[in-house]
Parts: sequence; structure tokens; C-alpha cells
Amino acid sequence: MVTVSRRGALRAATAFTASGFVAGRALATPAKTRVVAVEPFPLKQVRLKPSVFNDAVDTNGRYLLSLEPDRLLHNFRANAGLTPKGERYGGWEAQGIAGHSLGHYHSAVSLMYAQTGRPEFRERALYVTRELAEIQAKNGDGYAGGTTVDRNGKTIDGKVVYEELRKGQIDTHSGLPLYTYHKVLAGALDAHALCDDPASLKVAVGLGNYVGTIFEGLSDDQLQQIFSIEFGGMAESFAELYARTGDKRWKTLSERSRHRQVLDALAAGRDELAGKHANTQIPKVIGLARLYELDPSAQHRDDSAKAALFFWETVTKDHSYVIGGNSEYEHFGEPRKLSKRLGQQTCESCNTYNMLKLTRHLYGWSGDARYFDFYERAHLNHILAQHDPKTGMFTYFMPLASGYGRVHSTPDNDFWCCVGTGMESHAKHGESIWWRRGDSVVVNLYYPSTLDWRERGVKLDMDTMFPRGDAVTVRVTAAKKPVDLALRVPAWSQNMTVTVNGKPSGRRDGGYVVLAGLKAGDKVSLHLPMAVHTETMPDDDRLVAFLNGPLVLAADLGTPDKPWDGYDPAIVADSNDGVLTKTADWTFTFGDRGRPGPMTLKPYFDQYNDRTAVYFRRFTASEWPIQQTAYIADAKAKADIAARTVDVIRLGEQQPEQDHNFAGTPNTSVITHIAERGRQINDGYFEFDLATGPGPLELQVTYIGDARNKPFDILVDGKLLTHETLPGEPTVGKNVRSYALPETVTSAPKVRVRFEGKSWLGIPVYECRLVRTVTKQA
Repeated sequence: MVTVSRRGALRAATAFTASGFVAGRALATPAKTRVVAVEPFPLKQVRLKPSVFNDAVDTNGRYLLSLEPDRLLHNFRANAGLTPKGERYGGWEAQGIAGHSLGHYHSAVSLMYAQTGRPEFRERALYVTRELAEIQAKNGDGYAGGTTVDRNGKTIDGKVVYEELRKGQIDTHSGLPLYTYHKVLAGALDAHALCDDPASLKVAVGLGNYVGTIFEGLSDDQLQQIFSIEFGGMAESFAELYARTGDKRWKTLSERSRHRQVLDALAAGRDELAGKHANTQIPKVIGLARLYELDPSAQHRDDSAKAALFFWETVTKDHSYVIGGNSEYEHFGEPRKLSKRLGQQTCESCNTYNMLKLTRHLYGWSGDARYFDFYERAHLNHILAQHDPKTGMFTYFMPLASGYGRVHSTPDNDFWCCVGTGMESHAKHGESIWWRRGDSVVVNLYYPSTLDWRERGVKLDMDTMFPRGDAVTVRVTAAKKPVDLALRVPAWSQNMTVTVNGKPSGRRDGGYVVLAGLKAGDKVSLHLPMAVHTETMPDDDRLVAFLNGPLVLAADLGTPDKPWDGYDPAIVADSNDGVLTKTADWTFTFGDRGRPGPMTLKPYFDQYNDRTAVYFRRFTASEWPIQQTAYIADAKAKADIAARTVDVIRLGEQQPEQDHNFAGTPNTSVITHIAERGRQINDGYFEFDLATGPGPLELQVTYIGDARNKPFDILVDGKLLTHETLPGEPTVGKNVRSYALPETVTSAPKVRVRFEGKSWLGIPVYECRLVRTVTKQA
């Protein structure tokens, strides 16, 4: 914890008193977005037609209306000294992070109003705004928050953390208050823009002012310390307040909300993302993108824009899986080292929600169609896949390890971060279909919908069975004067053809076919032939995924109620070509090339309740007989360890260390070996908590294989567990050692594990896990 100087505390207090919170403060002229070449049509001008996208919106809408805003507002009112009007929900809403769901909900119902025009969603949004305004008035300073903290055995209002920050008392273990606060601020901004509600902007200004006065009273170094924990999209929201009000104070706050440790490297073209919590970084970059749009000066062109562009290229090309998602266990790994990072917790859904936001910004700068090749891939195969259109529930992760099914949320008792972003994602499936470049209309996604460009008297109607169909029809149902139409040519498309009123038409311009001078009554027909194609892992060309057109295909391995006890499906073929045989529409098989059997492959996105396999290891016909036994045995060993694991920490990764209360001396630094990160045992210590469970347990530690003849100690709850000297072998990549724990120790809810070295050892440790001991049969 760092204490600010007396001068700094005085400066903070003065800034707060001078600015204060004035709910009715006059708002200046909005700042203009200055560098956007292509812009999306407002969501209120787009209506979805019957399709999987509209089904998702309808189901999500029913879920949003089933939620009670008063229950989401419980902590906000209680923290302000007002009587709650409803019991709080469970899951994360019953924990210290509570409140983020209200912000997401505020955004989601606002988006739903814009997407559907249904007034009940606007009524919900404005109700939340009125409640927040009442809470702000009671607090008197613009604050409205739902977070709580535990102090001296009591759960109290999380506002205490902000006031400690104001004084310069910075504790990076005090939870994620700014992460939650940003969601509330973003919700108010969305309600203002999408529901045309000035009161919501006043709430947003009050929320921004409260945190703004804190930031203004702190030095840059103190802010950098705060930014070492997840602080959401505060930089973006400050920039957006500048855009809405024209008040340059918000622009300055956005510029100061720049996490130098991460963003300086990106601006310099360096990928230093490995080991970092993925979704913490993406909103930082979105903030840079928004700043550049509002101020395209040389400073932001050479820094903000450069960092945003480099980050997007790096994540999409070097850190993303075939479905367009990224991260394992919420973290980035080493670039282009993905083959060893296929697990049950790949592709956090929040990450892709934010990557699509960033993609929209960058596409708007240039209109380069390749941005929508990524957008389409991720939207169809990840976003659409994370939401069960029957139940309306959401996934946190999309497991890409073979044999796993998706785990969906419950209506009242989860409220993960990905539930919140899911509420938003499935309220706005029409937001990126239709774009405008000057007087021309641009179509980037072939989703059944209509566009009403009221200002120009243009109406367009798109019919298609996409993504399962390859025919698209766009009709010009109204046009006061001729209009140009640009149609994206998807990268996966095989010889796309375009006709107008039955005649071949259009000219190719970059990634688009451009049709000039369309008139009311014209009919545009597209054919987008689809074919099976493959993608391999960047670090392992024998690990193969299959797609048909834009859709990733996955093997159906049965329902989650039936365990998958086989090995990871594989194929036996001398090349990736011609492996799949079509058996029906959107159904394929490996036939006799598949192991352990033919398998049926279907689109991944709508296997909502299936165990699946997305990546398949390919063996040649001569390799399989030799490697079959070892391949199957290795898969079974991994499955056995996973089933017996009680808790695990992956050392060197930000969130797992924070979750397990990691501490250590500076010389136990983070190291990277191949695709994995870890910590070094040196002349110091590192320690962490692990949760325990029933049964005899053992500590399983993964070391580098060539470490040997270097003594160190392992302690559990302050007592020596073992003096260890590793018998490593130079040719072994890893060395996994197990240590039995006394049952007297594991009877507690958790244990504190500590590694101590007496000299400079440099022994990498990658992960530590508590596993249930296998009971030997008598």
C-alpha cells in the first residue's frame, strides 16, 4: 500500500471541491469524430428478419424482461442508505464484484430498444437511470456503486476503496472496483445514446466526475499502480464523455488512463502479451482507438492508433483460435504457440465481445474488408455459439479441448462477466450488417435484415438463409434517387457472383463488388459458394480444424450427461485435403479415416449442448500403427489428472496468481519456456494458497526437466513438507513430482504452499496442483 504525500492529498481534495457533482451541469457542444471513413448505420434503422440472429435476440429479450432491475439495484440502494426494493441475485451479484451486471443490463435493454423498437425495453433503461439519479442525489457526489468489501469481519460499502484511492492509499488486492464502475458508467452512456435520454447523460457525467476527481488528485505513477489491476474501459468512457460533452477535461482523463506497461510496448510494435489477463488488455486498446478518432493529432496517430492496429493484428493472427476467440484460462500465451493451449477454459466470451468492438473502430478508419473476415468468423463461431437460443443462457468459455461440452449460466445464480457481455451481444446482432461510406451503402454481413436510411429515403431488404445458405437477395424497396451499394466479398467465398435484375453486374474494388446507381425496384442477387477448407495450428501443422465456408465444423461426441471417455479424435490421412465427405446438408464425416471412428461433423456454433471436438491430430497411414498406443495412453493420463485435480495455479499468469494470493520476493521472477510461463526458485521465496478437498491429497509440481542437484524447501502452512533436490535429465522437457500431504493439513479449507531457495537456483516451476491420491488396491 502506498500513501500519497500531504501535497497530493490536498490537491485531490481541492479538485473534488472545485468540481463537485452537479447533476444539472450545462453540457458543452459534443466533440466530433474526425477520422472515420465508414460508419455503421444506427441500430434503430436496422431490423432483423426471421433467422438464427433474430431467434437469439428474441430469447435474450425474454431473459432481460424476466430480470428485475430492483434486484440488480439492491446493493446500490443499500450502499447509499436507501431501502432496497428487491433481494439481490446470487452468483457474482452476491460477491464483492456486484454491480457490473446492472451496467451490462442497462446497456442491453438500451440496445434491445434500438434493435427492436419495443418500448418496454426503453422503459427498463429509463427506470435504471432514474434509480441511479436518486442514488447519486443521496450520495451527493455522483457516486453510485454496488461493490462491497470485507473489513474487520464485516461487509461494507465498496466506496471506501475509492476514498482510500483519493488519499493515495493504493491496495491492488482490494478487488476490481473500477472494472465494475466502468460497466455502470458505460450503461448510462448507452442509455443516453440509444434511448435518446438526456437524464442518462447527466448520470454518466456524475459517475465520471466522481472517479475523475480521484484520478485528478493522483500522480501519474500512482495511476499506473492502480492500472496494474483490471479497470475495464474507463479510458474509453472518459473519451466518450468528451465526445458527448465537448469538455476537454474528459479527454485529459482518458489520456491519463493509459496503462504504460502494456500500451507502450504495443505502440513500439512489441508483443509482450504472454501471461497477461486477456480481457483486461482489450478495453485499454479500445480506449486508444476512441481517443484517436476524436483527436487524430500526430501524438495519437503515432501512439494510440499505432498501438491499436498492432494489437489487433497480433491478437487475431498470433493469439486466436479457429473460432475467432482467444486466451486459455483467461490469459494470453506466447504468440503462435496455441497447440499446447487447448483446454476446457479456452476463448473467454468477454474477449471476443471486446475484440469485435475494437474491430468496428479499426474498420471504420479504412473500410478494409479483411476486418470483417475476422468479425464474421468470430461473430458466427463464438458469439452466436455462446448463447443457447432455447434457454437464453450464456457460456463463460468455449472449450476447444476434445470431449468437453459448454457450461451455461443459470438465470439467477451466476451473473459472470460473460453473462453481462452476453446480454449485450445478443441484443445487437443487427449492428454491423449495414454501413455507410458517404452516399453509398456497404453490406459487410449477410444477415437477413432491412435498412431504413430515412435521411436519404432509401430502404433495402435482404433475404437469405445465411450462414447455412449461399444465396442472398437484396431488394431496393425505396430510393428517392439512385444509390450505390458495395457488397463484401468474403475471403472464404469461392467465385462470388452478383447480378442486378438477372444480369451480371458490378465492379471489383478491393474486397467489395460495387454496384452503381441502383433504383427502387432493383433486385440484387448474390451467390456465395461455400467449400470445405482447413486451418492448422500456427505451431503444429498436424493439428487441423475444418470449416465449410464461414462456419467451423466440429465432431459431435454426444451429450454432456454421457461422459466422453475416449481419446482425442484423430484422422489418418497423408494430407489435409479430401478428408471430409459430405453426407447431408451441413453434415460431414471422416469415414474410415477417423479415429476412434467415422464421427459426424456439423457446424460448431449450434452444438449448444454437445460434447465436441474442433481440432484433430493428423497421422499418416504409416505413423498411426506406430504412435497409436502412446497417443491413447497420453490422452488418458491427462484426463485422469484433470479429473483428480482439486485446485491448480499456473505460475507467472496474472489472474491465477491474484486468485491464489500469490506473494514472493522480486528474484522469483516470471520466466517463459517454449509456450509456458512460470516462476523461478532462487534465493528467496514465493507462496500461494490452494483450496483443499476430501480424501488424501498430494501436491503435484511441474518443473523444467533439466533442473537437478539444486536443493530447496517446500513448506505447507509454515511447516516443512520436504527438502527437495531434483534428479533432472537434460533431455526431458518437464519433470512432474508429487508430494503427499498430511491429512491434518488438508482438513482446512485451504493450504499455504511456499517454495524457498537458499541460493541462486534458477529452477522454473510452471504449475502446482492439489490432486486426489490414487488409492492402491490391496
